[in-house]
Amino acid sequence: MDRALYVSMTGAKQIMQAQAIIAQNLANVSTSGFREDLHAFSSLQVNGAGFHTRVNTVAQTVGFSSASGVKTNTGAPLDLAIRGDGFFAVQARDGTEAYTRAGDFHLSPEGVLLTADGLPVLGDSGPVTVPPSNTLTVGSDGTISVVPQGVGPKGSGAVARLKLVNPPLAMLVKGEDGMLRQKDGTPAAPDAKVAVDSGVLESSNVNAARSLVDMIQASRLFDMQIKLMSSIDQNAQTSQKLTASAG
Repeated sequence: MDRALYVSMTGAKQIMQAQAIIAQNLANVSTSGFREDLHAFSSLQVNGAGFHTRVNTVAQTVGFSSASGVKTNTGAPLDLAIRGDGFFAVQARDGTEAYTRAGDFHLSPEGVLLTADGLPVLGDSGPVTVPPSNTLTVGSDGTISVVPQGVGPKGSGAVARLKLVNPPLAMLVKGEDGMLRQKDGTPAAPDAKVAVDSGVLESSNVNAARSLVDMIQASRLFDMQIKLMSSIDQNAQTSQKLTASAG
């Protein structure tokens, strides 16, 4: 079998993987704080007898986009957005510490601060718990202050402080759950320079129009690979007929 058939089949498979990455990005256009997955194609020589005339195309994820999403004012005290660089620390479902830019938080009936997906938000000493209160405010340094029920406005006091981190982007890797973690698995140290805005949400940084164009382009490349496979098959059949007639 001509290795060209194997090359075109591999190319079609890799383009399908790229389409899956693009589709994942498009599915999260409306997800607060989502970071776009990036992919790239690279060439891989097909080894074997004969001349090196066959090269495979390999699609692979090359990290995530660090660009900021658009910020929208909501007025809700627990809608938070990172000002500049940095991340919120949360407790992932596997118990590890993970990082996100999504700040659409809410309180559970027990007063635990949770993400939109129900993950506990971490503070300096573990998951943040807020007592029943009349009012709640979040300072730019992540300090949560409340006026407890039955207490006047002057009774405001700090009850927790969000863990805000800013590790080097090169040290972060994105997991299958969409959360970021340090490559070595260790928790990042809090960074006092990271600031937040209350009553603001950061949108996904996925550019829907560009992603749609990328999907169309990937679809056309896939069609090209399928047509190439058909041409290779036709050439093989023609070659067999010529060989048979020559014999």
